[in-house]
Amino acid sequence: MAEDDTGPGRLPSFSATGTPERNRARHTPSRLSRRARTRAALLAACLGALGAAGTAPSSAQSPPVGAPASGHPARFVPGPCPQTSEPVPGRCGFLEVPENRERPTRRTIRLAVAIIPAASKKPAADPVVFMEGGPGGDAFGAIPFLIDSDVNRDRDLIVVAQRGTLHSQPNLACPEMDRFNATAVGLPYDAPSTGQGLVRAAKKCRDRLTAEGNDLTAYNTTENAADFAALRKALGIKKWNVYGYSYGTDLGLTYLRRHPQGIRSLAIDSVVPPQIVSLPWAWDSAQEGINAIFAACAAQPACKSRYPHLSRTLTEQVRRLEANPLTLTVPPPGGGTPVKVVLDGGTLVNLLVTNGRLVPAVDVPAALYELADGNPERLARAQAAGATPAIGEFAHGLTHSVACAEWAPGFSKRDVLKAGRRAFPGWPDSVLAHAPQLPFEHDLCRVWNVPDRTAVQRVATHSKVPALIITGTFDAKTGASWGPFAGRTLPRSTAVVIPGITHWVVPQEPCAASVLLSFLARPTAPDTGCVPGVKPKPFTIVP
Repeated sequence: MAEDDTGPGRLPSFSATGTPERNRARHTPSRLSRRARTRAALLAACLGALGAAGTAPSSAQSPPVGAPASGHPARFVPGPCPQTSEPVPGRCGFLEVPENRERPTRRTIRLAVAIIPAASKKPAADPVVFMEGGPGGDAFGAIPFLIDSDVNRDRDLIVVAQRGTLHSQPNLACPEMDRFNATAVGLPYDAPSTGQGLVRAAKKCRDRLTAEGNDLTAYNTTENAADFAALRKALGIKKWNVYGYSYGTDLGLTYLRRHPQGIRSLAIDSVVPPQIVSLPWAWDSAQEGINAIFAACAAQPACKSRYPHLSRTLTEQVRRLEANPLTLTVPPPGGGTPVKVVLDGGTLVNLLVTNGRLVPAVDVPAALYELADGNPERLARAQAAGATPAIGEFAHGLTHSVACAEWAPGFSKRDVLKAGRRAFPGWPDSVLAHAPQLPFEHDLCRVWNVPDRTAVQRVATHSKVPALIITGTFDAKTGASWGPFAGRTLPRSTAVVIPGITHWVVPQEPCAASVLLSFLARPTAPDTGCVPGVKPKPFTIVP
């Protein structure tokens, strides 16, 4: 595809009533305010990939979905923007699509869409469409980050609340699971009783969602990709650029494979290759990200001197805590009423895999040595953060509809354990038996009961569309090496690996953001000159 391929011109503007507006003022927030909002958005968004977090009311609180569909094509209906913590700086509406395209006459669902105008007075004709992670994350919550990273500097930015997520109808939130997770911070991570409680909460959510008429088999990556293809046509866009992170890369690659028409370029950040993602795969990424943090510490003389045996210390602490869990009462990181937390081996591992949301990567060596010296306070307070989740915000219903249909099938509990043993030999089997961030998923999937979709989803994407692949070396959710792996079948791709960065790279590193903007301007020749100059930040050194 030629570098100068462009769409038909500026996207039309609409008022809340759907009337075209030709001279809407552009919204260009100040740099300082954007940075403040970006930090909050990134904090929420990093709850996403391969895990559970959120930002939405339960589906029972969502406006009703559309009447039964009559086979008509998808359509975009302009409307008011949803209420968010920061007003949406653009125009909005809903995309109406069949819930299940295999049964298109059953009913329609509505996906919230925001169109953020370009900051430039002379924007390019081809917009950028954003694919949120999770699955189940809040795409609208990412808008401040996207603006702060200048993704809309030269192009309009289109943000879509994926089917089943916050602001779309229905919203497959599971407050039942949120409430259980709030209590689980005080339970042993991998105890059978903890798994039973999680599965009971999931079944309650599933029973409620299906009783409300939701077809959970339709909330999958194939349908999700088809929604984006339908939106491009409904908006009359000839060509656009796709940018996704985490699960959004799985979705973006699937979209490119199944609906290549109209895609000018694809940028993927923190990569989940659809042909390889599975529950055992999560252990490979955890090993790669954690080992990269340890190697970076060893490369900094002060860190190496203060924390010389990180790998051995981690193994010792995982084994010690799994044999003798610690029970503490501590306040959450932001203060407030102290809560009971349990630190065992599984908890420790998952705190590290959360990629800086709870324990920043630069603090990991200090936290491990503090723990070994009898001071678990830093890790305990990080665990306490889970005691106050935003109830009913994250779309667990989409998470498990995808994971149980596309990631879990084809691999047994034994396969997960084998992968864990390869990644971290010497760790207790009770820890290694559970994929990081998705404990007890095989048991949960039995009650979630959606069909195996791996035959159509676990497929590599082969394409000559220009692609940018961005990964971070400290990413323990989606290991950095999986970016170049995905690029093997993308002959016109450019892969960059950013040192010292965890999950979702662009908002954390200005160099990565500049590479993305360069790629959008010249998809086959992005400027990656800043990458060699990026170095991991100094690690925290405590006396």
